[in-house]
Amino acid sequence: PLWGLWGCHLCLYLCFLTENEEFGPVFIQEPDDVIFPLDSDEKKVVLHCEARGNPLPTYRWYINGTELDTEADYRYSFIDGNLIITNASEITDYGKYHCKAENSFGTVLSRDALLQFAYLGAFSGKTRGGVSVREGQGVVLMCTPPPHSPEIIYSWVFNEFPSFVAEDSRRFISQDTGNLYISKVQPADVGSYICLVKNTVTNARVLSPPTPLTMKTDGVMGEYEPKIEVHFPTSVLAAKGVTVRLECFALGNPVPTITWRKINGNIPKKARLRKSQAVLEIPNIQLEDSGTYECKAENPRGGTAFKGHLQVYTLPQWTRMINDTQMDSGEKLQWECKATGRPRPTYRWLRNGLPLTSQDRIEIVNGELTIHKVQQMDSGMYQCVAENKYGATYSNAELKILASAPVFVPNPIRVIATLGKDVSIECKPRASPKPRITWKRGDRRIQPNKRIMLLRNNTLRIVNSSRADEGSYVCRAENQLGSAELTAILWVKEAMRVELSPTRVEVTVGESVVLSCKATHDTSLDVAFQWFFNQKPINFQQDGGHFEYVQTQSSTVDLMIRNILLKHAGKYGCQAQTSADTVFAEAELLVRGPPGPPGVVIVEEITDTTATLSWTRGLDNHSPISTYNLQARSPFSLGWQTVKTDPDPVTGDMESAIAVELNPWVEYEFRVVASNAIGTGDPSAPSRAVRTKEAVPSVAPANVSGGNGRRHELVISWEPVSEEFQNGEGFGYIVAFRANGTRGWKEKMVTSADSTTYKYRDETFPPLTPFEVKVGVYNNKGDGPFSKVVIIHSAEGEPRDAPSDVKANSVSSSEIRVTWKPPSPGPGRPRGYEVSYWKDTEQEESGKKQRTVKNETSMVLTGLEGNSLYLITVKGFNSIGQGPASAAVTAKTRKAPPAQPPTNLMWIQDGNNVTLSWDPVKAKDNESDVIGYMVLLKQEGRGHNQVTRTINPSTTLSLPEGGTYTIEVRALSEGGEGAVSSQVRVVTSSVHCLPQSLTWTALLLVLLVPSASW
Repeated sequence: PLWGLWGCHLCLYLCFLTENEEFGPVFIQEPDDVIFPLDSDEKKVVLHCEARGNPLPTYRWYINGTELDTEADYRYSFIDGNLIITNASEITDYGKYHCKAENSFGTVLSRDALLQFAYLGAFSGKTRGGVSVREGQGVVLMCTPPPHSPEIIYSWVFNEFPSFVAEDSRRFISQDTGNLYISKVQPADVGSYICLVKNTVTNARVLSPPTPLTMKTDGVMGEYEPKIEVHFPTSVLAAKGVTVRLECFALGNPVPTITWRKINGNIPKKARLRKSQAVLEIPNIQLEDSGTYECKAENPRGGTAFKGHLQVYTLPQWTRMINDTQMDSGEKLQWECKATGRPRPTYRWLRNGLPLTSQDRIEIVNGELTIHKVQQMDSGMYQCVAENKYGATYSNAELKILASAPVFVPNPIRVIATLGKDVSIECKPRASPKPRITWKRGDRRIQPNKRIMLLRNNTLRIVNSSRADEGSYVCRAENQLGSAELTAILWVKEAMRVELSPTRVEVTVGESVVLSCKATHDTSLDVAFQWFFNQKPINFQQDGGHFEYVQTQSSTVDLMIRNILLKHAGKYGCQAQTSADTVFAEAELLVRGPPGPPGVVIVEEITDTTATLSWTRGLDNHSPISTYNLQARSPFSLGWQTVKTDPDPVTGDMESAIAVELNPWVEYEFRVVASNAIGTGDPSAPSRAVRTKEAVPSVAPANVSGGNGRRHELVISWEPVSEEFQNGEGFGYIVAFRANGTRGWKEKMVTSADSTTYKYRDETFPPLTPFEVKVGVYNNKGDGPFSKVVIIHSAEGEPRDAPSDVKANSVSSSEIRVTWKPPSPGPGRPRGYEVSYWKDTEQEESGKKQRTVKNETSMVLTGLEGNSLYLITVKGFNSIGQGPASAAVTAKTRKAPPAQPPTNLMWIQDGNNVTLSWDPVKAKDNESDVIGYMVLLKQEGRGHNQVTRTINPSTTLSLPEGGTYTIEVRALSEGGEGAVSSQVRVVTSSVHCLPQSLTWTALLLVLLVPSASW
C-alpha cells in the first residue's frame, strides 16, 4: 500500500512538472511576404506572428528596423501577435517587417517579411502618333506601360477588342519590354494597335491609346540581314527552382529563324522553346543549368547572335541546427550551425534578439559558438542566422543554466531483492551543480568492500544479498545550494521458481493443447504472468482465434492453443514477475502437418512428349513425405493438371522424375506437390516455362462434313485441330476427295491452321454427285493421319424451275390470296417461296416482296389498296439462291366497305330479349354493296362476345343473364366490314324485368357512345 501511494505521488509530481514547465518563446507562425492590392475593399493588411512559451510571450513589431508605436499611429493595432495596418499606403508602409516575441526567459526575432502593394495605373490619354513603314520593313510598336506593381502581362489588340495579335515567327510580344515586334510588315498588318496590360495580382486590365500602323506607297523594302531587337540581359540571376524565360527576337527580311545553344554544354532536356523559338523556357532551374546561353538569328542575307550568362542562386538552407540545451553552472557550451547556399552564407548570432560577439568567455567562429564556464547570466534565447544577399534563415534554441539544491523524487523508495542475487539501489537527485553523494545505513557511513560497492553513478550495489541486508539505507546529496536525503527500504525475499509443463509436446495440425505455468514465490508478493511465442509477447486480442489465456489459480496460468496450424510450432515462454524477481521458462511445441512446398523445380531435359524434372525437398513437418505429385499447366489446360510420371508413383525419397505423355510443341510450366500421412501440402513455385519439341501431328480433324454451295461446287468442312495438338510450326490440312466409284484421290493443301472449309468447283459433274472425302494434317515435321472417309454430295444449286399453276383471288378490299404448285422434283429443290406484287400502274422494281416461312404453297397478301389491280409472280429459293419467277397473274381487290356506319339505333326490351333496329346503310359508288349486317353483343366484365349476322336492318338478341351489355352494329360487304355504329348500353336485372309499358321509357335511357374498333 505504501508503494502505491509513493507511485501516485510521483505521477502527480511529474504531471505537474510537465504542465507547468516554463520555457522561452518558440515561433509557431512567422510573418510571410505580402502583396496587398491598393484597390482592395478590405483596406486592412494583416501580418501574422505567433509564438508559444510559458509565461505567454508579448510581441513588438518593426519596420525597416524601427519599432512601430501603436499609440503614436492609430493605423497600427495588435491582435495577439498579429499586426493589422489600416488604410495602408505604399508611401508610408512599404518595407521589411519583423516581429519580436519575448517573455521572462528570453527574446527571439522573426524572419523579415516584405510588404509590397499591387496597383495598375492608367495609360496616358495623349494621342499616339502613327507609324508608317514600307512593305517588308521591320517595326517596333512601343507599349510604354503605366505605373504598376508587381509584374504585368502584356498583349496587343488589333483594330478592336477582343481581336488579339497572334504571335508567330513574324510577330512577337516581349513580356520584358511590352513592345510588339513585327520582323517583316505585310499589307494585312495595316491597322490600329492597342497595348493591353494585366496586373498578375489584381487581374486589373487597362488599354493604351491606339497606335496606327500605315503602309508607305513609295516602294517595297528589299531583303536585309537580321537585327536582334529584343534579348535577355547579359547577366541573368534566377532563384533555384523557378522557371526562367530568355527572350530573343530579330527583325529581318526574309523573316529570321531563331536558334539557341549553351556555350560549353548542352541546353537542359527539360527546356522548352516557345513563341516560334523566340523564348527559351527552363522550368525548375537548378545549379547545373547555370552557364552562358546564345541565341542566333539567321536568314539568307546573314546572321547575328547574342550571348548572356545565367546564374542560379539559392537561399540558405540548414544542414545542422542548434537545439534547446540545459547545463550546470561552470560547464562548457558548444553549438554549431551549418547551412548551404549560393553565394555561400555568412553567420551571425543573437542572444535575446541582440547581436552576440566574441568577448571574455564567448568565442564565435562563423557558425560555431563556444561559451566557457557558463553562468546563470548566459541563460536565454539564442539565434543563429545564416544569410546571403538573397535571404536569411534562423535557427533558434534556449539555453538554461540549472541551479538548484538536491531534490529526490520519489522519497522514500522500496527495493525488493531476491535472496542470493545482486541488488542495486540508485541515488539520482535533481541538482545543479552536481552534488556530493554519501551513503549511510542507520547512523554509520557505508564503507565499500568486496560485497558492498559504490559505483561511479552513485548507485549502491550489494552482491549475493541475504536477510541480514534488510533495512533502511540513506543517500545524502549536497551542493552549495543545499542538501537532501533519500531513504531506501530493502527487503530480501526467497527466489521464485517457475515450472512450465509439458516442456516438449508433439501435436497434429487441427488439434489443441494446453501449456500450464506454475510459479512458487513469496506469498507476500503479487505475481504477474506473460506468455511469449518465439520471444515475442502473445497478443491475445489479435490471436484470440487460436490462443486463450486461462487463470486457474493465483499462482498458476494456462495457455490453451486451439486448432493448431503449422505456423504455431516453436518455443513458448512463460514469464512470471514479482516486484523482487522475474523468472522465464520455455517449452517446445512440435506440429505435425502436411509437407511444406518443395524447392525450386528445374526442367533438366525436354523431348516432344516428356520432361525430366528435379526439385529439392521441402519441410516434412515431422511426418515423412510418402509421395510426390507432378502437375503441369499450359495455355490450353484448365489450371494445373496432374501428369503421368515415370516412375509411377514418385516416392518421397526421390527428387527427380519424368513427366510423360505430354503434347509436342506446347509450352508447359511444372510444379511439384508433396504428401505425407497427414495430408497434401502446398505446391512448389512453378518452374520456368518450357516448350516441348516438335513432332508429326497425331490428331486428325473431326466432324468432316459438307454439302450445299453453288452449282458445280463440292463444299468440304471440318472442325479445326486445336493448337494444343498441332505439334509444331507450319501446320495445315490435306483435303483428299474422289467421286464415288473412282480410284485416284485428288489432294489439296490448305495452309491456314484456322481454316474450316474447302470448296472445289468442277462444271463437269452434275448436282448431288457423291464423293468420298477425308481430311488429313501436316506440319514441318511431316504428314499426320487422315480422318475417316465420309460421303459428301456436291451442291444441288439454286431452284431451276418456276412454281406452276399460280392463282390469285381477291379476299377483300385489302387482301388477295395467292396459291401455286411446287416445281417438278429434282436438283435445286426450293426451301421456300418469294411472292412479288405491284399495282398495274407501277413498275415491277417498285413492288413489294413477301416470303413464306417454310415450304407453304399459299399466301394471303395484306395491306393492299382497295379496288386496285395487282400483278403477282412467285419464285422458289434455297440457301444457294433464287430460281426463275413464274409468269405474272393478276387480281383486283374489291371495293372498300361502306364508310357510313349504321345510324339511328333503336331497341325494345322484353324480359331477356332485346329487339334492335337501325337505318339501312347505302354504299357509295366506290364502295362495296352491303350484303348484310353483323351485330356484336358484349357483357361488361366478361370475356365472352356474341356475334349475330343478319341480312335485314334489325334483329332480336337474347340476354343470357342480368348485367350491363353493350351492342355495336357494322355493315358487311364483299370488301369487308364497314364502320362501326355508336355503342348501345343496356342494363338488365336478373331479379325482374321491366314491364312492357315501360320499354319505351327504357328506350329513352339508351346511352349512345362512340365505339372502339372490334
